[in-house]
Amino acid sequence: MSRPAELVLRPVGDRALLVELPGLPEVLSLQAHLQEHPVEGQADVVAAACTVLVTVREARQIDALAARLRSIDPSLPSEQGDSLVTIEVQYDGVDLADVARRTGLSEEAVVSAHTGTPWVAAFGGFAPGFAYLTGGDPRLEVPRRHSPRTAVPAGSVALAGPYSAVYPRESPGGWQLIGRTAAVLWDTHRAEPALIRPGTTVRFTAVRELVQISAQGMHDGGLSAAPGTADASVVPGSAASTRPAGAQGGLTVVDPGLYSTVQDLGRPGLMDLGVAGAGALDRAALRQANRLVGNPAGSAVIESLNGGLALEAEEDHVLAVTGAEVDLTVSTPDGVEHSPSLCAPFLLRSGEVLRQSPPVAGLRAYTAVRGGFAAEQVLGSRSTDSLSGLGPPALMRGTALPVGQERPGSAVGGPEAPRRAGSPEVLRVVPGPRDAWFDDGAVALLCGTDWAVSAQSNRIGLRLTGPALTRMREGELPSEGTVRGALQVPPSGLPLLFLADHPVTGGYPVIAVVVSADLDRAAQLPPGALIRFALAGSGSA
Repeated sequence: MSRPAELVLRPVGDRALLVELPGLPEVLSLQAHLQEHPVEGQADVVAAACTVLVTVREARQIDALAARLRSIDPSLPSEQGDSLVTIEVQYDGVDLADVARRTGLSEEAVVSAHTGTPWVAAFGGFAPGFAYLTGGDPRLEVPRRHSPRTAVPAGSVALAGPYSAVYPRESPGGWQLIGRTAAVLWDTHRAEPALIRPGTTVRFTAVRELVQISAQGMHDGGLSAAPGTADASVVPGSAASTRPAGAQGGLTVVDPGLYSTVQDLGRPGLMDLGVAGAGALDRAALRQANRLVGNPAGSAVIESLNGGLALEAEEDHVLAVTGAEVDLTVSTPDGVEHSPSLCAPFLLRSGEVLRQSPPVAGLRAYTAVRGGFAAEQVLGSRSTDSLSGLGPPALMRGTALPVGQERPGSAVGGPEAPRRAGSPEVLRVVPGPRDAWFDDGAVALLCGTDWAVSAQSNRIGLRLTGPALTRMREGELPSEGTVRGALQVPPSGLPLLFLADHPVTGGYPVIAVVVSADLDRAAQLPPGALIRFALAGSGSA
């Protein structure tokens, strides 16, 4: 069979491929095919303007994915779904007059053009619930603002290039604002959190004023209250005030340290909705802590940055701490102290307080309790996502942490050796998908330099300092899907290593991607630590 549509596969680390296509029709066709006929091990499908990012759960599945992708003809038209969403808009946006001037239309004609043609959600964007809508009236194509706003209100209806969109939450943005809606684009209490998913047909209708309905109506699937009117029970990431069913008396945070969050293995499979995986940065340390207390591998633990965490037990509990090399001290109510071992289970009795020192090595410690921390699940995970705001908030002094029921028949583990970091820490990389954007020596320079971790690093990524990598191409990429482990290079030439809370899409070229097996070690690198990259399979790591 002839293949009229050109399809280019580019490696994205060891667990993903970027499919480069001629344009949006082929993107939508391939996206629809993979959603209808998923590949074995398929985790995420992230469509963009000219690319589709496809990830798999295990590195061994990547060759089968490549073979399957090469067998698909993306020039075949995609089947249009029957999902239709109608959104009421009050067209009073601050940029409406400017859009009218740029398009040569009257303000009334802009509104008529925006409402007169159905739009189709092509792909997700930078935030959960944000969707790029295509297929509108071509007369409405306008550039983004030269200077982005620092805060665009939730519910803003906007235009940029050939796209329209609705901002699901307050966030920075450079789109042209033409109106506002009371529809809630993202609500984790709904069976389908995103009001608009890729493939959804959207019709806008003009109204004189917006109808505000109760939060109960929002949960019933109708249009939501106007921005800012929903009660706290529907705010993503808000903590439940009552103890979850089946949970027992747990632990209370005496001191959260610098930054402590609840984490498990995250939220895979939701990148098409703008939700990155999140989860523990050092997954090996999380699994080890759970193994030591007899929990399932993915049970929720506390991830603490740079020590300082202090917890008081309401009842007797078995705990274990792994990851960064912190000293542990347990204080009894009568002032007696003793020091449990790292990477070994120990008993924390009711009224006793466990404290962690700053680490002598590593950066993030993981505290597990037998039964797991029973924080409220959001989209199947108890993880805090620092970028999207999903999951429980960061721990504060006085936070009560309920504990779940222990697994019947499970046993605590024996002491294990802490994992030691190297200096420099060697991380293997797969070049691409955009290494061709850099000069011929850029990959060699990347792998021949000891990069230092900047203090401006967090759960989103590690900022690295060293020699600037030189680009051969000017401008920016159209935004495309990206992954944990990607080494994205902004105009400064200094790489940013994406970690668990990374944005789903990005417009800076990615020169290489760290292999999945090495990312846990990156999580333990404090500011000033050195990293040396090595080509995967080169024998250097």
